[in-house]
Amino acid sequence: MLKVRLLFLLLAFTSVAVLTSSCKSSRGNKSRTTGWEYNNPKNGGFEVADTKPMKPAPGLVPIKGGTFVMGLTPENPFYRWDNNPRRVTVGDFYIDETEVSNLDYQEYIYWLSRVYGENYPNVVKNALPDTLVWINRLSYNEPMVEAYFRHPAYKDYPVVGVTWLQANDYAKWRTDRVNEQVLIDEGILDYDLDQKDDDNFNTEAYLAGQYVGVVKEGKEDLNPNGKGIRNVRFEDGLLYPNYRLPTEAEWEYAAYGLIGNTEGDRVSERRIYPWNGQGVRAQEGKIQGEFLANFKIGNGDYQGLAGDNNDGAIVPAPVYSYPPNDFGLYNMAGNVSEWTLDVYRPLSHYDVSDVNPFRGSVLKVPKKDMNGHVVAKDSLGRIPYVEIAEEELAKRPNIRKANNINYKDGDYASNIELSGDWTAGTDMENTTSNMYDYGKTTLISDKSRVVKGGSWKDSPYFLSPGVRRFLDEDQASATIGFRCAMDGLGNVKLSKK
Repeated sequence: MLKVRLLFLLLAFTSVAVLTSSCKSSRGNKSRTTGWEYNNPKNGGFEVADTKPMKPAPGLVPIKGGTFVMGLTPENPFYRWDNNPRRVTVGDFYIDETEVSNLDYQEYIYWLSRVYGENYPNVVKNALPDTLVWINRLSYNEPMVEAYFRHPAYKDYPVVGVTWLQANDYAKWRTDRVNEQVLIDEGILDYDLDQKDDDNFNTEAYLAGQYVGVVKEGKEDLNPNGKGIRNVRFEDGLLYPNYRLPTEAEWEYAAYGLIGNTEGDRVSERRIYPWNGQGVRAQEGKIQGEFLANFKIGNGDYQGLAGDNNDGAIVPAPVYSYPPNDFGLYNMAGNVSEWTLDVYRPLSHYDVSDVNPFRGSVLKVPKKDMNGHVVAKDSLGRIPYVEIAEEELAKRPNIRKANNINYKDGDYASNIELSGDWTAGTDMENTTSNMYDYGKTTLISDKSRVVKGGSWKDSPYFLSPGVRRFLDEDQASATIGFRCAMDGLGNVKLSKK
């Protein structure tokens, strides 16, 4: 009798759950404020896309945001004090599982050559890695100049010799290729092998209605005043947001991987490296005693003896070398250092916000004509962007100008040589050169970008994610590569693995 009652209650509960689910689904098809049905061409065709989590874009791993102590963990032997520990919170985002490899970048160069090479060869030339970064006046590195980027033996190694500017261009190109493939997979567009010069798929140009391509089925237009089919809109939820470089805070948070050393709502052991423990060797398992990263072990020792290869790599190693951290990310310590999105300032930890901290914000919007329409794309098929005019921001309480690189550190109000009335300055936009005497007393300028992570050429100290360095955005190095990131829209869920 008890079993019958339990079965009855279970069936009753299931019926209620189904009805509730059905009611919710029914309400989801209609406006709760007007009662009008969504996605119905008979009543005007107001379209509402299904609410569903965004799947990770190609190559990316989901990172669930949270709070952590950002800044230096080991003692700083250089006494730079440019990253004092402070607690911050980082939102959800995605980041590349590995560094961008030579093969990844070769695909980029090939596409540029195919589309722009005939009429705009400089586009291809400007994107090429600087292979001369391998030259050392007192070392025999000439073979690396010729072979590292081009030879198949190095195709899975991280690309180096790429500037911060080049890395950003790669991220924009990758956005377009991924979104183009999404539209092809959805049957909206077909492959267009005749893309050339300005007639190529660019996400922003497509959204602005300035690229048609080879339409396959197209997107049904439910607007009775439409033309039957239309371009996909961002509101449809099909297109991915932009690939980009990770911010310094995102990179550091992802590198620590603080999900394998937490108990409830606390960190049981603050990490020095992207793994548990105080050393650089595995403490347990089948790889116990092996090095967990590619770095310079000591003076003149880059990989160990021939019979016992320690980390096993004199220069960079393939991108899937060494165990991943708890987020599933490879080489967040060692191998190559990596570009981040931030402009470098020694005192950023005092100035930036404690939620999604970032220095380098420059607000830009698509350039528009007098009628408010987006201007025509340029000769390369790209929509031109401009900084938001100050008069448009003048009455906003949260921001007053588009370029905020120097806010609190480099603008006129924070000038260390400030004297008299601060409103009397002749150049109130940018006085960085007065605060940081570039080339004389410092190498810091508005072009300085934060570099994170140790490289194959660095000592163990630099393997700690909290360590920060910088390099000008238009310079490159044999020790610096990069990986891409992407905004997390909605509720990002961690990978099951």
